[in-house]
Amino acid sequence: MKASIFYKHGSPDVLEFADIEDPIINSNDVLVRVKACSINHLDLWIRSGKTGYSDLKLPHVLGCDISGIIEDSSNTPGISDGDEVIVSPGTSCGRCNHCLQGNDNFCREYSIIGGWAKKGGYAEFASVPLSNIIPKPKNLSFEESASLPLTFLTAWNMLVKRAQIKNGETVLIVGGSSGVGSAAIQIAKLFNCYVFATAGTEEKLNKMKDLGADFVINHNDKDFGEIVRNNTNRAGVDVVFEHVGAITWSKSIDSLTHGGRLITCGTTTGSETDFDIRLLYRRQLSLMGSFMGSKGDLLHLLKFVNSGQLKPVIDSVYPLKDANKAHELIENRQHFGKVILKV
Repeated sequence: MKASIFYKHGSPDVLEFADIEDPIINSNDVLVRVKACSINHLDLWIRSGKTGYSDLKLPHVLGCDISGIIEDSSNTPGISDGDEVIVSPGTSCGRCNHCLQGNDNFCREYSIIGGWAKKGGYAEFASVPLSNIIPKPKNLSFEESASLPLTFLTAWNMLVKRAQIKNGETVLIVGGSSGVGSAAIQIAKLFNCYVFATAGTEEKLNKMKDLGADFVINHNDKDFGEIVRNNTNRAGVDVVFEHVGAITWSKSIDSLTHGGRLITCGTTTGSETDFDIRLLYRRQLSLMGSFMGSKGDLLHLLKFVNSGQLKPVIDSVYPLKDANKAHELIENRQHFGKVILKV
């Protein structure tokens, strides 16, 4: 089969379009003919060999956000060859207390398809655990469907499960033009929150308004922490949604009200920052981390997708052979929403 693979870590140029062996179908797996696969920052980190993602068996196939058609169901009850599906990105043991309680993303064996344990969707075919197969939303294309799982699940887990946003609260989305940021804006508005959002260009600011953001800020030339406080009677926001990291951390903290909650899932600009711990207890702040989300939450949020209340945001679609160009686009922060590979 054809696939976009890499034999060594490095820049987007290490991605090659090549012939590789078809995936091995293990017990409890099904074979999916991939129609589309979206790109996430996780793919960029793994490709470049960031800390924690360098011990891979190479060559590796990236891609956890898969939509496609069941090619071989192996006569598994409940699914049939030809079914249109999407894939839940995370895998877990299915046996531990966390898994049995529906918190599979807390499992010690939790992994991500196309990540550090299993080859992913930058290919014509993918071997996927049966438990990760979900019917594709009927009202969406394969490209739109592939843009949903990781970003919307991550944003949902951050805002709804971890930060527990409440109806009518004030929320700041830092980096609202990204895939996860554009999902977060929509989820916050689903809860009738007043949404501040930041991005780096006027074009992106306008697109965030179109998604429902109430107040947008260019974070390249303005102190968004000060602007947020000036526009909340110096109170600050209830929740900050953070995934940018070192370069925005102090401003994100400054944006919080007393008793506010900051939830983070990433560090795209670096993971080390100076932080005055006294702020934590003097202002009674809550700092929380989040990683992915459960399969049950993905199924739940898809109800809002099917009803049209949450919508995929696609920047551009590239053919699989141009995965390196798609990676460059994201690294240069020239996208708004999701970048998709069409297989």
